[in-house]
Amino acid sequence: MATKKAVKKSAKKATKKSTAKKATKKSTKKVASKKVPAKKTAAKKSTRKYSPSVGKNVEREMHEMKRSKLKSGRSGKKVTSRKQAIAIGLSEARKEGKKVPPPKK
Repeated sequence: MATKKAVKKSAKKATKKSTAKKATKKSTKKVASKKVPAKKTAAKKSTRKYSPSVGKNVEREMHEMKRSKLKSGRSGKKVTSRKQAIAIGLSEARKEGKKVPPPKK
């Protein structure tokens, strides 16, 4: 009667031989690789550069400019430029601590 160790060894040898044969068969065959489309990345938390409330600040400043009530900094001159009105709105939003990227220099 065979011992348990002898049975295990013979079983291991048999499995090694069968896996070796399978491995050689797989390596000789050419497998056509298909291009896998790139997976979409996980949902991004927030891709907004500006918070929605910043638009309200800018809108208010634009309205003041159109009514000739918007005045610039220390000089107090009337703002007539659309770009300057937007800059003032963004600046005020930054002071309030809203999500706005830093100004370009």
